[in-house]
Parts: sequence; structure tokens; C-alpha cells
Amino acid sequence: MSGSNLTHEEAAARSALLSVTSYEIGLDLTRGPDTFRSTTLVRFTADPAGPASTFAELAAERVHEITLNGRALDPDTVHRDERIHLDGLAAENELRVVADCAYSNTGAGLHRSVDPVDGKVYLFTHFEVQEARRVFTTFEQPDLKAPFTFTVTAPDSWTVLSASPTPEPEPAPDGAAVWRFAPTPPLPTYLTSIVAGEYHLVSDHYTAKSGQEVPLRLAARASVAPDLDAEELFETTKRGLDFYLEVFGTDFPFAKYDQVFVPEYNLSGMENAATVILRENFVFRSEVTDAVRHRRAATILHELAHMWFGDLVTMRWWDDIWLKETFATYMSVRAQVATTRWHDSWTGFANADKANAYRQDQLPSTHPVAGPAADIEQALENFDQITYYKGASVIKQLVTLVGDEEFLAGMRIYFARHAWGNSTLADLLAALEEASGRDLGAWAREWLGQAGVNTLRPDFTVDGEGRFTSFSILQEAPGDHPHLRSHRLAVGLYSRREGELRRVGQVRVDVTGARTEVPALIGAARPDVVLLNDEDLTYALIRLDPHSLGHLLDSPDGIGAFADGLPRALSWAAAWDMVRAGELAAGDYVHLVLAGLAAETDSEVVQTLQGTLLTCLDQYAAPQSRRRLRADVAGAARQRLTAPAAAGDGRLAWALLLARVASTPADLRLIAGLRDGTVEVEGLTVDVELRWALLAALVRGDQAGPAEIEAERLRDGTTAGAENAAGALAARPDADAKAEAWEAALREDVGNGTRRALVGGVHSPIGLGLAQGCQRELLRPYAERYFAEIGTIWAQRSPEVARTLVTGLYPRLLVERETVERTDAYLAEAAPPPALRRLLVEARDELNRALRAQGVDAAARG
Repeated sequence: MSGSNLTHEEAAARSALLSVTSYEIGLDLTRGPDTFRSTTLVRFTADPAGPASTFAELAAERVHEITLNGRALDPDTVHRDERIHLDGLAAENELRVVADCAYSNTGAGLHRSVDPVDGKVYLFTHFEVQEARRVFTTFEQPDLKAPFTFTVTAPDSWTVLSASPTPEPEPAPDGAAVWRFAPTPPLPTYLTSIVAGEYHLVSDHYTAKSGQEVPLRLAARASVAPDLDAEELFETTKRGLDFYLEVFGTDFPFAKYDQVFVPEYNLSGMENAATVILRENFVFRSEVTDAVRHRRAATILHELAHMWFGDLVTMRWWDDIWLKETFATYMSVRAQVATTRWHDSWTGFANADKANAYRQDQLPSTHPVAGPAADIEQALENFDQITYYKGASVIKQLVTLVGDEEFLAGMRIYFARHAWGNSTLADLLAALEEASGRDLGAWAREWLGQAGVNTLRPDFTVDGEGRFTSFSILQEAPGDHPHLRSHRLAVGLYSRREGELRRVGQVRVDVTGARTEVPALIGAARPDVVLLNDEDLTYALIRLDPHSLGHLLDSPDGIGAFADGLPRALSWAAAWDMVRAGELAAGDYVHLVLAGLAAETDSEVVQTLQGTLLTCLDQYAAPQSRRRLRADVAGAARQRLTAPAAAGDGRLAWALLLARVASTPADLRLIAGLRDGTVEVEGLTVDVELRWALLAALVRGDQAGPAEIEAERLRDGTTAGAENAAGALAARPDADAKAEAWEAALREDVGNGTRRALVGGVHSPIGLGLAQGCQRELLRPYAERYFAEIGTIWAQRSPEVARTLVTGLYPRLLVERETVERTDAYLAEAAPPPALRRLLVEARDELNRALRAQGVDAAARG
């Protein structure tokens, strides 16, 4: 990857030497489509007893001027590898740098996008982890916080937003204007922002119980403004503010709060101080499932929580990113439960988010929640499911341990003590220990400082009457992380009552060591299903015993028989991990899901389960079983789509699944009829996004081609339409189409949204792109090419682009021993850098799991 890689050691030395007093940054955005003028004046102090030299960061096309304390420095001499080397420091210093910096099309730095609908230009910044250097000169590490004063020159028809309230623009020559923003509170560089362009704005305001007034705004491109459902977005935001202000016991930290929806964004959202950036997909131009609306609300509340966790109090270094991401995730779920209609959000969390954490925690690259980050590259890799979702699960356990009121009191101490400063794990624990009176050192070492996930199994015997004569919980740990933890959990006993699985008993247990006896269950009747970790109180993989699993597999409605959502979610997660571990055949899992999915009421759980079905069909099912299982899934989707009892949201989810798995002439005719309007299903609206999903099915089935794709692109006419068209062309079952898509994905001038659509796989929720499970032989020639090119890709492309290509183009659909061996050979011969090695090791591990799952499935099928 390009650019310098700041190490923790370098950052610690620099923060010991200097303190930043202020930044004054001028940006001229009127100089054309390629570059902008950046002028930075940064004032800082240096310890007279320390070294007389340091460095600042800047990634620029051309540096015109570097002046330190009035002394001109030669840019060609002192500026190299994105660093400005500074010597002769004084106690008080002033650095001035004038440079031309480049707009990006990768979503990092200052991203420039032109709307194909109306030709309007839209700019937005993304600086995390070390991309602010692409816009201004920085001391780019989180513990060198300072006030920022931005002055922006732009066309006078534009709107310009930043962390401070937007001032009245001052007229400037040639149709330009100047916006002079007031200084911000002390911020790290990565949380500053600039948004500029002809954005459509919607304004509102929030009044806190304390009387604090917070102006609220939403911003989006003019072409998507008609779809901006401002009422729901503002309502979610205001309810979140009510909740956070009460539980944190503080005012909102900033003078206003903007939320900006932007195209071609790499993330769901980013917590820039007072100006949150959100992916434009959250402006719904079509009907979406309730799961998607829920995910949007979760993202809004997550980023809002960051205004305290991360923005008001910032971690000192990137090894403590969990101090912001873990807590924002945990608090957002609490806010969802307390303030939105998704009162059962912990159910969706258990089935989707926590399951993702379990998957990540079983990879060879797993790491502690509070894990080390020796440098920026390692920090980037730690923005993963462990930091977000294992961390949130562990915090949920912590709240149970210390008590809810004590936890919130500790948070209030933490914010009051460290406001506008930086903190570490020790600082947080000190605040929580002060509030709760507990020593949390052992808990932190066990749950934050150790990687890996434990597996819990029930082990019991019964007598002739079916009563427990013994009952134990067995705890296992992976060989690489042999830590047995302490778990406080509940064992739930569920039996059929009036056709439903209902809890008939529960025992609370403290689990320690490899075996924990549960004497309270001796003499109790064995139920139909034993569920460890009932109520989802701990973080651990659970297994279903043979009797419980057999009952669920033999029942016509399986897991769907549970009367309550949380035990259903826990059972779904347990069954899926058993597939991944080679303890349950993929075909049996598919039929378990098809039996119970119709009864599932949580839209997010439905969406997750449909994703696991696709993984089974593409990777986990034995090759000889794929066609039959695909037909079974398609048949279930078709039946549920047309069933009289299906609700609108359910119909949409089933229509999207049918589009992903359809392969028979009859199914493709149904899809073609839905798309052209000759077939109608009551309650199903075939709008723009569903039309693309249906077209993708026809393209994969060789029932549509370039002409139909172009017609749909012209009909759509948006950035999303152009991206979908590129992905649809890549999905064609044609060798030339694959070659064209491969070359296009590697081009530097391709926008990141289009690149993700071309790559496909996990980057395309409607099944566009190169990666098609039904086209393995067309993809086979690219396995060798992948390993020949990824080293260059990693070295020459930005981190976002490199990760998209390395993960998206990996030959994961070629579930064969040869693919594993080729990966091993590359790892041994190429000696890739650690971050690239990690991605490849993770991909290799998933491939081995798929191979094992296919073997188990083949054996089960005989």
C-alpha cells in the first residue's frame, strides 16, 4: 500500500515531544476537477529537553511552500514518503505549508463525485485512520488533538459543511464564495470534515430537557432529495439524543448536528464531529425490507453515540479503538431497544452481529478486543467484527456484572474526567471501578485481553423415565488460544406446549473450567430442547445436544416452533456454527431453515438466514447436492412469495431470495413476468432496486444481456444505476464478460462503488458481479492471475481499493484443495506484508471450512 505507515513507537515519541496548539486550514475548491489548493498553518509547542526534530504528514500532488518559524524549507528536500521532516524546533513553533492536493475517487481523503443525473459536483472527506494528510498538513495521530479553523473557497452556489456551524459565505471573484468557520473544540485530525457541493438540505432542531438547542440538518444530493424521508430520520435522531443525554448525564458536545448521505462511500457511516457521513444507500429509492430500515436506525444511533465515545473522549492510540467502536455499538443497541419500534434488537444482534463476531473470532487472525496495534496497517485490520460485536457482547456481560446504574455512573465519571482529551483502557476501568466498587482487572484480562471464543456443550444422562441423572456443561477452547473463561449463563429447558416450544424451566449457572456440574437439574424431566446460554447472557459458541438437534430436525417447523424470538435466534446461530464446524451437514441445515423460516418474525433474522442459505449453496453443500438444494430453496421462495398470508415485507425478502437462486426455466419465466409486469403478486411492488435484482437473475440465467442492461441503466439514470449496470455486465455467463469485468475492476479511474459492483460477492447484496456460484468454470482461469497480481495491487493501491480487490477477487468459489495449496504457496514464496497476509490467511481458513463442510455433507447424503 502507498504512503508511510506510522508506528505506535513513532507516535508515542512525537506526542512526548510536542503538543499542537491549533490548526488553520484554507482550502480552495475552485481550481478544477483534479486538484485543490491546501494551505495549512499549524502552531505547536516542543519540549526543549527533547529532540529538535520531528515530522508532519502530507500527501500532495505538488508542494509549493514549507515554512517553519519563518524559515523556508526546500519541499524537494524535506517532503518525502508523505512526511515533512522538520528540524531546528523551538519551544513555540509555526509551520506553514501550501500545496496542491488531489481529489480522490476511492472514498478516502477528499472524494469528488459527479452526479450522472444532473452533472452536479459533490465532495466529502473521509480521514480515518490516516487520510487527513491527503487534504492538509497534519500531525496525524489521535492523541495530538487541537482546535481546527477551516476557511473554504468554493462556487457560490454550493453548500459547505464542517464541524462548526456553517457561516454566511462572503462573496469572492469569479462566482466564488468564502466560508470562514469558527474554531472547533479540540479534535483529532481524523474526526474533522469538509462537505461541499450543491447538496439539498433539510433543517430541524432539537431541544434537550436542559434547554440546550441543537440545530439538526440532513444533506443529500439534489437528485435523491425526493426520497429523503426526513421525518423518520429526524425522529430517530431526536429519540437517540433524548436517550444519550439522559444516560450519559451530559449536554450534546457540539453546537449542531448534520447527517450527510453521500454516494460511493466505503462504510455505512463515519462519526466526524458534528457532521456524520452516511452511505447514500440509506436514502431508500425503493421499498426495502424492515431489516434494512432497522440497520439504518442502528447506524444512525451508532454514529450519534460516537459524539461522546470517540469524539468527546478519544482513544490515545489505535490499540484502543474498542473504546469508541465497542461502546458505540453496545449503546446503539440499547438505544434501539429503548427508543425505536425494534424493541427486540438484542435478538437481531444475537443472530447477525454476534454470529459475525463468532466467525471472526475463530479465524487464525483473531485478536483480543483490546488488542495491540503496532502500526497503522495493523490498526486498519482491527476495524472488524471482534472490535465491534464481540466487544459489544462483552460490555453487555460487564453491565450484568457491575450493575446497570453503576455502569452508567462509571460512564459519567469517564466523560467528565476525560472530556476533549484522550484515554486508555486503564482510564475506563478506573472510572468503572470507582462507580461499582469492583476490581475489574481480572475481568479485563479474561475478556478484553485474550483472543478466541469458547465452546459450551451440554453433557447429560437420563434414566428410563427420561429424567436427568447427571448434567454438566463442558467448556472447550481452541488450541491457539487455550483460555477457559468464567461464564454466568442460564440453561433453558424448552418443550412443546400447544404446538410451540415454550420454556418449561431454567437454571442459572456460573461456568468455570472444563466441566461444570449443574446439580439443580438432577431429577428434572429432559425437555425437547436444551438451550445453553438462554437469554444470551455470555459470549460463547453453544452446541445443541443430539436429542435437541434431532427434535428440531424431525419437526415440521423446526426452530420456528420456538414461541419467542431470542431462543429462536440463539438456536439458529448454534445450528449455523455447527455447520461451519463440520458437526451438521449443510443439506440438513438448509432443510432446517426452510422448515422454520416461514415462522420467523424478525426481519433481520430472516435476512441473515437467507444469507446462510446462499453460503450453503455456493460453498458448503457437496457439489452433487447443489442442484437439488438450490431447487428446494427456490421452491420455498416461490411458495412463500405467492402465499396469501405473506405480508409486504415478507414478499420482498422472498422475491429477493428467489432472484438469487432461480435457475429453472419456470422460475426464470416467473421472474421475467414480475419484471415486465405480466405477472403481479399482491403486496409486492416491483420498483427500481427489485427490477435490478430480477434482471440480475435473468442475466445469470442467460435470459438477458447487454441490451436489457443498458435499457435498465438508462431507465434508472443514477449513480446506483450505473454501478448496478457494471455489476450486471460482469455477471453474464460469458468468458469475454469476465475478462472485461476483471480489467475494469483493476482500473485506477473506476469509482469505488463501481469497483465493488464489478467484484460482486459480499459486495453485492443482489448478486451482481464476477463472483457467481453457478459460473465456477468461467472463474477458474482467474485463480492463477489473482496470485500473480495481488502483490502489485497491494503495493500500489489505496487501502480501501486494495482490500476490496484482495478479498473480492479471491477464488473462494473454487472450493478445492488446489486453491488452498496455491494460497499456501503464495504466502510462503511472496512473503506478503502483515495486513495482506492476514486477509489471505482468513480467506484460506474459510476455504478449509468449506472443504470440511462439503465432506460432511457428502457423507450425510451417502
